[in-house]
Amino acid sequence: MTDLLTLEIDGPIAVLTNNNPEKRNAFTDAMDQRLWEILAQLRETPGLRAVIWRGEGHSFSSGRDVSALGGGQVELTHHELMVRGHRGLQQLFDLDAPVLVAMQGWAIGASFQRALLGDIRVAADDARFMLPETSHGVIPDTGGVARLYQICGPGVASDMVLTGRTMDAAEALTHGVVSRVVPRDQLDNTVREMAERIAAAPAVTIKMARRIISHLTEPQIRSSMSEELIAQTFINKSDDYAEFRAARAEDRQPRYTGS
Repeated sequence: MTDLLTLEIDGPIAVLTNNNPEKRNAFTDAMDQRLWEILAQLRETPGLRAVIWRGEGHSFSSGRDVSALGGGQVELTHHELMVRGHRGLQQLFDLDAPVLVAMQGWAIGASFQRALLGDIRVAADDARFMLPETSHGVIPDTGGVARLYQICGPGVASDMVLTGRTMDAAEALTHGVVSRVVPRDQLDNTVREMAERIAAAPAVTIKMARRIISHLTEPQIRSSMSEELIAQTFINKSDDYAEFRAARAEDRQPRYTGS
């Protein structure tokens, strides 16, 4: 399973690849655990100057592999999984090296949120972004909404979260969700050139510049993740979520009470 998420370290540059192309790089629980292990490894890698996060094949990541939900982790509650996931993902904040995300095809749900927590995002011209969680009766809970709010403001963030609609690469560039849009066949080379430029700069300069930017954004993201943990746990135990699941199973219209 670890080959579904791979790491290559080439001198000062690490390349993390979502490598589940047959499922458009949808994440399984085992891939999540591997991601936390890789981030821990990168925290301890000497001489690391830049991290590229990319996806093999059609898409960066289509979100969760719903056919594998809970596989191998059924002993954990949803709350415990979220706590572990937040702790694992927040290791991104502890890296000295910036994370550049190369995004093509779909970036959906938690995978889009994880990309938002990187430092720089570059999109291929076919990239599409979506947060469909409310259509599944839950909320986005991976921290990326806070970053989306920081980038776009409350209007765009609310539109994407509450309606679950798709944002294409051109619109993402307009809002600043991505910093560049390039042809699909130039994506990897463009991001590699950016990483090499960062790696060629004085290490302490990049480290301090990234730290200053992080101090402007990170506290709000951590606070949002804490609130997401509480809210998602409440939703999972709510009457409305139980009614959502029952209505789906019984193929009928739900009757929500707001509780």
